[in-house]
Amino acid sequence: MMEPIWAVGLMTGTVLDGNIDVALLKTDGETIDTFGAYTLAPYPPGMVDLLQETLAEARSWNFEGPEPEIFARAEAALTKAQAQAMKDLVEGSGLSLADIGVVGFHGQTVLHRAPTRDRLGDTRQLGDGGLMASLLDTKIAYDFRTADVRAGGQGAPLAAIYHAALMRSLGSGGETAVLNLGGVGNITWWDGKDLVVAFDTGPANAPLNDFIKSLGLGEMDRDGALGASGTVDEERLARLLQHPYMTAPFPKSLDRFGFTAAMADGLSPAAGAATLSAFTAAAVGKALDLLPRRPERLIVSGGGRRNPTIMRMLESRAGVNAVSADEFGWRGDAVEAECFAFLAVRALRGLPISFPTTTGVAQPMTGGRLVG
Repeated sequence: MMEPIWAVGLMTGTVLDGNIDVALLKTDGETIDTFGAYTLAPYPPGMVDLLQETLAEARSWNFEGPEPEIFARAEAALTKAQAQAMKDLVEGSGLSLADIGVVGFHGQTVLHRAPTRDRLGDTRQLGDGGLMASLLDTKIAYDFRTADVRAGGQGAPLAAIYHAALMRSLGSGGETAVLNLGGVGNITWWDGKDLVVAFDTGPANAPLNDFIKSLGLGEMDRDGALGASGTVDEERLARLLQHPYMTAPFPKSLDRFGFTAAMADGLSPAAGAATLSAFTAAAVGKALDLLPRRPERLIVSGGGRRNPTIMRMLESRAGVNAVSADEFGWRGDAVEAECFAFLAVRALRGLPISFPTTTGVAQPMTGGRLVG
């Protein structure tokens, strides 16, 4: 057994909201001792534009040939910005960098391709662990997904083992699952004993946010207001739900651009927002049908939990009671960053972070490269 240590988790989602999620967590990598400070640290000016451009170049690169030149530039800028954000949070919370046992540095996913029967998957997160270690003089765990993908896994979702620890702290298994609604949705189900199942449910906020941006109406459907004012195009929704991903068996994972705002082409702003929101919720319903036991309650983390329209639609279209993670004393915005603090401690201890029932890898696997 190891004594719990302070770890920091750093995460930037694929939605690119302009923030770095930074969370302190005291843990032994199996149980959660203390939730420490948490912040959303804004990226320096120009950084989000650089990342948007990087994502666009990554899509045209598509793992073919040498990496685009912009990757190195974006990686250095992102690593420096995140190192600074981590330092600010630690020192602002009354700890010093010397108190931190390890930093879980997820980096920015620029491209993720699930494996098929014929080829291994591929994944690329920008984040220079060596540079961060030298800037902070601290142990860094980074590049959490590559080893899993090289071994035939999906490389995602990785939050399952942390979600299971959170559910264990509530003592709720089987009837409850955790749903994270980021750019993509992912679910974790735990049977209350040894079995943890996790996979991506379908799109979450990404297509809706892109749709709202394309209309010049801001960054997101704030408070679900536009979606609430529109009527779902039921015919189109039924067609979208016939996508083979919906009924494909798990393990399975998605890229942020696996489903796009084009799903709402030709619809009015209100009908488009309503239909995309309904698709997110209905896709979760299809996912619940695939689980060993259909849960009655979802604990929802991530930005999507703040969209009342999606939360209502989870009840009506996924047939499940959806409750915000905050109602359980969790921090719904911090769960992803906390997860990488937790995984960093597991990496330090040589404990597995991915499993046959979460990423489809042949046996439980450790992951994350350690430096510093």
